[in-house]
Amino acid sequence: MARPFEGLRVIDATHVLAGPFAAYQLAVLGADVIRIDHPGDPDQSRSQGADRALNAAQMGSAYLAQGGGKRSLALDLKQPEGQAALLRLLCGADVFVQNFRPGALEALGLGYDAVSRINPRLVYCSISAFGQDGPRAQDTGYDNVFQAMSGMMSLTGTEASGPLRAGAPVVDYATGYMAGFAIAAALVRRAQTGEGAHVDLAMFDAALMLMAAPISGLTAGGAAPGPQGNRFPSAGLGAYPTADGLLMLGAGNQRQQRRLWAALGHPEMAKATHDESRDDFEREEALLRRIFLTRSAADWEEMLRGHRVPAARVRSLPEALADPQLAARAVMQSAGPLPGGKTPHAVPVAPFGLTGGDPVLDRPAPRIGEHSEEVLREAGFTPAEIAALQTSGALG
Repeated sequence: MARPFEGLRVIDATHVLAGPFAAYQLAVLGADVIRIDHPGDPDQSRSQGADRALNAAQMGSAYLAQGGGKRSLALDLKQPEGQAALLRLLCGADVFVQNFRPGALEALGLGYDAVSRINPRLVYCSISAFGQDGPRAQDTGYDNVFQAMSGMMSLTGTEASGPLRAGAPVVDYATGYMAGFAIAAALVRRAQTGEGAHVDLAMFDAALMLMAAPISGLTAGGAAPGPQGNRFPSAGLGAYPTADGLLMLGAGNQRQQRRLWAALGHPEMAKATHDESRDDFEREEALLRRIFLTRSAADWEEMLRGHRVPAARVRSLPEALADPQLAARAVMQSAGPLPGGKTPHAVPVAPFGLTGGDPVLDRPAPRIGEHSEEVLREAGFTPAEIAALQTSGALG
């Protein structure tokens, strides 16, 4: 069976992480994603990563993480010839994803209103820092900035450490997933009405969506949350020192806490309600701290797992990737050999399977302009037109 987006043509004029990740998710679900690369001004993610040789080759690991499954067309959109070529491609596209500053593509005649007149079925997705309107519309930002602005950093860390950012670019990836979801919703609507749509997605708004529970606690309960570090209001949740490292305990409801206390030989500590657990936090936490120091984190993880109590020792990333659970899933897939060598590498693809249409990474991340002529020929450009684009410098 076909993957959900097979047969759809996506033009990906995005850079860095959130936008490319949205298009990447469409690609692994079958869409033909054509990435627009500037021939003389590469996406900054192409030169970012731990391996300097890959960075120098414009194939940095930050790019490889969400560059697969696509084809690359090197096109200079600052030149009229490049703009005209993109407009021609958009005539036959189903989805256009872009994350230029609001107004930039409008100035080039490539804004939603202009493009939708020639292709009213197009789903046009604009990803920006703060959205297409509002007092901050022209401002830019990155993941760390939105973690700070959204209040997320104020909840991360402790009073001693001060605010901390999350170790992973969570706002970028969340924005990419939200964009993919919005595009899918627009495509469903198009199937019902025949009409395309403009998706206006802001990274600041996406960051606030990740803060929904704390926001609700503030607006409904009047409580302004502060940094909690690894502690939670309930002792059944939180990180505890063991004989050799930290154990993250996840007994989040009363059933799990009853199983926890029974497994630890203290069934009398179980409470009937969440509020009762919160009221007895200090006593429960002190007892748990004494108990968990008696064995290793790995021992506690295995023991609690046997009692159906969520818990895990705090692991490094290499340890996480070595978990045998990953071998039973298709989250990690081969992305081919690293550019310039034969060393294979793998990347995360998608966190779900889909009957008859699983997400698949079916091509490695492309070099800049690797598919330029191929894509243009498929779009109906003649050899003379392609040569003219090359002569003008608009085509790399």
